[in-house]
Amino acid sequence: MFDGFALEHIDVGEATLRVRHGGSGPPVLLLHGHPRTHATWHRVAPLLATDHTVVCPDLRGYGQSSKPPTTDDHAPYSKRAMARDCLALMRHLGHDRFAVFGHDRGSYVAHRLALDAPEAVTRLAVGDCIPISEHLARCDERFARAWYHWFFFAVPDKPERAILADPAAWYGGSKEAMGAEAWEDYRKAIHDPATVRAMLEDYRAGLTVDRRDEDADRASGRRVTCPTLVLWSEKDDLGDLYPDIPGIWRAWADDVVCGTIDSGHHMAEEAPEQLAGALRDFLAPERDGPGRPPHFASA
Repeated sequence: MFDGFALEHIDVGEATLRVRHGGSGPPVLLLHGHPRTHATWHRVAPLLATDHTVVCPDLRGYGQSSKPPTTDDHAPYSKRAMARDCLALMRHLGHDRFAVFGHDRGSYVAHRLALDAPEAVTRLAVGDCIPISEHLARCDERFARAWYHWFFFAVPDKPERAILADPAAWYGGSKEAMGAEAWEDYRKAIHDPATVRAMLEDYRAGLTVDRRDEDADRASGRRVTCPTLVLWSEKDDLGDLYPDIPGIWRAWADDVVCGTIDSGHHMAEEAPEQLAGALRDFLAPERDGPGRPPHFASA
């Protein structure tokens, strides 16, 4: 897994991140979702590493990265705090400017990073997401039924007890689908009480400090100024919940292209070649010139 990549634990000031990095060329940062670790990228990262330097951390609180103490406002697990970690990590590795792709919860970190550090982020790509505040503004019974965990995870203490009673039953996943080494890494994470608690803090921050940060961005007119790719899984429910995903993102970013991946939610594990191809096309230098890759649709 990750043949030729270095594995390190890097102190970024507020946290210590476990990170794999390898390849050569323009840097791209890959940010996983819940409840995965950086190992979710083990099929995608080598495909990108032929012409990119690829950096794959465990987000703070996840996997084997550190779990800073939380506070009543959950700010230590805000997307702004996680984005600071990522910016410090990339600078530590010598990358002042880089592209970023985030999936699921990692997409909110990537979005925050592009808003807070526009001088550093050259391209933003997100998978299976719209901004947190957009979800909450549109919340109806369909969203509440399908994504009930957002609200359950915000309840103090009870989610930890429910999940840790049988983590494998709660989260699912299989060795066959994920690959033996990635599955084992994930299995260790979901059975660790400290990791489960920190992952839930990510969601608690989402409903509080993260939403307030996004509302402040909209009120001030802050937008993503770099080219932005929005991908969603054809066999997941985001497209069913939100028929106008491009329009939602057009309110946040100046230059948006969209595409779909023929997979369920875990696109990096289920369709790594298609995902890597979409990212490589989007990251290609020609993307800065006139026209767009033919299989992307302009928003």
